[in-house]
Amino acid sequence: MNREELVKQIFSKKSFLCVGLDIDLKKIPTRLLKEDDPIFAFNKMVIDATAPYCVAYKPNLAFYECYGLKGMAAFEHTIEYIKEFYPTHFIIADAKRGDIGNTSTMYAKTFFEEYDLDALTVAPYMGEDSVKPFLGYKDKWVVLLALTSNKGSHDFQLTEDRNGERLFEKVLRKSQEWGNEENMMYVVGATQGKMFEDIRKVAPRHFLLVPGVGAQGGSLSEVCRYGMTEDCGLLVNSSRDILYPCEKDAGSMEQYASLVAEKAEELQQEMAKELEML
Repeated sequence: MNREELVKQIFSKKSFLCVGLDIDLKKIPTRLLKEDDPIFAFNKMVIDATAPYCVAYKPNLAFYECYGLKGMAAFEHTIEYIKEFYPTHFIIADAKRGDIGNTSTMYAKTFFEEYDLDALTVAPYMGEDSVKPFLGYKDKWVVLLALTSNKGSHDFQLTEDRNGERLFEKVLRKSQEWGNEENMMYVVGATQGKMFEDIRKVAPRHFLLVPGVGAQGGSLSEVCRYGMTEDCGLLVNSSRDILYPCEKDAGSMEQYASLVAEKAEELQQEMAKELEML
């Protein structure tokens, strides 16, 4: 999916919501554990409930790899289901890959050829040759870690060099020599608030993938105030708030799915109001 197609989806659906598919078997309804593939069964329910309200899905590979081959089979089934029944939805593999060039080439082949996904999160620490192999695919996106939402982000990302440039600013500036706003996004945590102003000074038009709204305490209105561009420029991710809206065994599966849909719709409605102000 190229930038024009993504923007079209955002404005037609009045949403820039990305649903994170971070599945913890300890948190899903107990009755699903009887299924042959409980992770996929839960994902299918979530996808069907949220598809009208979001434009993207982001499975986090850690939540699949930890279950071995069964987990990766669930990941594959999930990707296949989205592609078959919701083909206009953008799919991001949250895998945070990045290694020496020949290894990154194999990672790129995995996610952009074998799974044929739209985007992949990539760690920039090892520099240009670890990132560029991911940028050689038409209409595929690198989502580069820039300023994350976790507490430890301040340990390195805000450190300054002798000229006063912070590390996340150096990542933003330098990486634009490798890719552009048509094939590169940046991860910026919602908890960073007003720092989005500084992000936009260095990367004024790039799409930002924004985790941290909801359970991590990030403010959607603040993200939009400081980070939104004329064509939106944002994909805001929500995971736990949508996936686990109530006690796991409260009510029927239909009631659980209804609550999942309500959580997604609440965010979509907030996003629609933000888009109206553009």
